[in-house]
Amino acid sequence: QVQLVESGGGLVQAGGSLRLSCATSGGTFSSYAMGWFRQAPGKERESVAAISYGGSVIYYADSVKGRFTISRDNAKNAVYLQMNSLKPEDTAVYYCAAANWGIATMEAYNYDYWGQGTQVTVSS
Repeated sequence: QVQLVESGGGLVQAGGSLRLSCATSGGTFSSYAMGWFRQAPGKERESVAAISYGGSVIYYADSVKGRFTISRDNAKNAVYLQMNSLKPEDTAVYYCAAANWGIATMEAYNYDYWGQGTQVTVSS
């Protein structure tokens, strides 16, 4: 059974940085595409970033381009989201997800496994 566990969330002031981590177990991490999603209170879940199984293809939501960086370490079975220049509107629960098919995608329905989420709160 594949398990994903996010960490690194917290409270930060606007303009600050956080680095989220997602550790996986129980599957073949190097074959999965990985994605980060977020959901703010009262809003729909939205995609943030995605990375292909080998790391060569990366996508970002327009709202985070130039501020967030997704990366992965297949030796450590982990994916990361470096978040810089944070804004109050980045406040949300952030989820990582894994897709069996390995191709980077921003569509949530393509993902097979999900973590429980980590809270990110950005104060103004």
